[in-house]
Amino acid sequence: VGGVIVMRWGENALKTIDAVKERLAELEQSLPDGVEIVTTYDRSALIERAVETLQGKLLEEFIVVALVCAAFLFHLRSSAVVILSLPVGILVAFIVMRLQGLNANIMSLGGIAIAIGAMVDAAIVMIENVHKHIENEPLTEENRWRVIGDAASEVGAPLFFSLVIITLSFLPVFTLEAQEGRLFAPLAYTKTYAMAAAAGLSITLVPVLMGYFIRGHVTPEHKNPINRLLIAMYEPVIHGVIRFPRSTLLAALLILIVGLWPATQLGSEFMPPLDEGDLMYMPTTYPGVSIDKARELLQQTDKMIRTVPEVKSVFGKIGRAETATDPAPLTMIETVIQFKPREEWREGMTTDSLRAELDSIVQVPGLTNAWVMPIKTRIDMLATGIKTPVGIKVSGPDLTVIERIGKDLERVLADVRGTASVYSERVAGGRYVDVDIDRHRASRYGLNIRDVQDIVRTAVGGMNVTQTVEGLERYPVNVRYPQRVRSSLEELRLLPIVTPQGARIALADVADVDVVDGPPVIKSENARLNGWSYVDITGRDLGSYVAEAQQTVANRVELPAGYSLAWSGQYEYMVRAKERLSLVGPVTLAIIVLLLYLNFRRFAEVAIIMGTLPMALIGGIWLLYLLDYDLSVAVGVGFIALAGVAVEIGVVMLVYLNQAIRRQKSVAETEGRELTDEDVRQAVLEGALLRVRPIMMTVAAIIAGLLPIMLGGGTGAEVMRRIAAPMVGGMISATVLTLIVIPALFLLWRGRAATR
Repeated sequence: VGGVIVMRWGENALKTIDAVKERLAELEQSLPDGVEIVTTYDRSALIERAVETLQGKLLEEFIVVALVCAAFLFHLRSSAVVILSLPVGILVAFIVMRLQGLNANIMSLGGIAIAIGAMVDAAIVMIENVHKHIENEPLTEENRWRVIGDAASEVGAPLFFSLVIITLSFLPVFTLEAQEGRLFAPLAYTKTYAMAAAAGLSITLVPVLMGYFIRGHVTPEHKNPINRLLIAMYEPVIHGVIRFPRSTLLAALLILIVGLWPATQLGSEFMPPLDEGDLMYMPTTYPGVSIDKARELLQQTDKMIRTVPEVKSVFGKIGRAETATDPAPLTMIETVIQFKPREEWREGMTTDSLRAELDSIVQVPGLTNAWVMPIKTRIDMLATGIKTPVGIKVSGPDLTVIERIGKDLERVLADVRGTASVYSERVAGGRYVDVDIDRHRASRYGLNIRDVQDIVRTAVGGMNVTQTVEGLERYPVNVRYPQRVRSSLEELRLLPIVTPQGARIALADVADVDVVDGPPVIKSENARLNGWSYVDITGRDLGSYVAEAQQTVANRVELPAGYSLAWSGQYEYMVRAKERLSLVGPVTLAIIVLLLYLNFRRFAEVAIIMGTLPMALIGGIWLLYLLDYDLSVAVGVGFIALAGVAVEIGVVMLVYLNQAIRRQKSVAETEGRELTDEDVRQAVLEGALLRVRPIMMTVAAIIAGLLPIMLGGGTGAEVMRRIAAPMVGGMISATVLTLIVIPALFLLWRGRAATR
């Protein structure tokens, strides 16, 4: 006897599973001898592994970011400001999560994980600016709060706006629909909460902490070994930029054009495969299989799967229970495979290699194999009904024609590179025992249609004749013909019927009993009959496979008038998410432009900063190419997050360049002259070269916060690495090109203004 536990909508899965385990433990004590409860699938292990992975990554990120701050600032008290403000921001995010009812899972914790580096940026820049002020005016008890206030107000407004931009840059993620929306909404919420908390703390708590903690000897910037190294590396570069600004921009443009080449080589998918730790075997048989044969197939495949050493348990099911939550036909086997702990696996074995080994072992004529992840497949089937990555829905008025088109799809798609298996439903291939009652023959014996139907229904389906009482339990007693009679046409034709006159006749005297073809199940969408084809792919990305498959089908499969194809499965999700992001993305960029204008009040500076975004894309695309990652919704979320932090780097650079130009302008006014080209060049040199430390600290904190995700493993790492990869690669390219391109653009812009 098998049982399935269905959780109520919105409940906490881990708490529900723990409560079920407690109740099962109570029930086990009252079971009779020889009866035991065996768990065939338990999702709690996956949940616990995923949460532990992200919790460990959060701790690693916290430590790495703290070390980066200590190394760059060379002042432990200053580092304490960052170390104290970061957990406060995370705590605020957790409090809002609690109030909203968000659980701790892969995505909700992942949102905080990718935000940690950016959360400390404002504190880093403010602390560095205080250090710069202290070099010119040492702190005393009398001037402490004035110096702290001046340094904080100097960079506070643009930093606050940049953090708000990072917060709002995630707006497109909130607009995702259906499965992708439910998947990434927790990540978007928690990242937004964390960045909003960081923005608020940057203008409230951080200045206060700086006033209390920044004391004692502060190492001058020119004595910091890391800063000396950065200046030594950057000085010849910035001198070249100042000398040849136009050539610098031309070279950057060429790098941008060449750097976009890997984008043409990237594949596409809906989501990277998440290793859930268990596996589900869901083959499909041809219609018309008997219950006895189905049971035999189930037992055979279970035994084959159990021969693999890494398999802990196998539990197969065929057919369906009497419930609307399990609409599985008799032709679909569902086998849950639980694996042993990974430390007990053979050396070098992975989930992919196990899947390949299982597929080579389980080869049964008439079965089309499909090896899928349990949770993901259930979600896919609830959303589209398709259990494989790609599904094709054939619509039309005639099931026979739909079945013929499905067979053509099987034949054609088998030749497409990357096809692991393809199966089209035999929508008209069911086998039925048809009892065709002849009214005239029945009337000769005084029988009508209902009389004959009642006899057939009782003999084949059975009739409850009484109840048996077993203590407090009652069970119906059902009487029907034995299996050998019900399965034989000859025996059914000889089914005895007693006429009203008392004569005994056979069913064949009043009806024709034959086996006929018919639809095993009738599906419809949009009021049109449907037949579905299931395509499993391997060794190829989803987007390029579907593109080639669509072209192949268009060339080799002829559709009659009134029939159409719809490509479904994960491909349907991918197309929907792409369309949604393409609509909302420009709106988000417009909001970022508006916020930048409100901060700088000049469109020229807004254009300079927005020019850094394509530079950031280059690094992200190249890293995806080198890691052999496909474009997916997770990668898209990573690029969205990259847009916000890349803008922040540009804002920080412009803040320092504007400070330097104001100082040069003040000197020129003191000397009673106009600002010259040489003054602008000197300002660019001072603003870029002498303030390279805070810019590199900002970048280093963001990248250091993402490295534990990029380099780590564990459950959920497949998704989080795709989010972090474009951010890491993009920050590297954005930093290199921002240190070169923004000074060149700023020099040309302000130099022209000085000339006028």
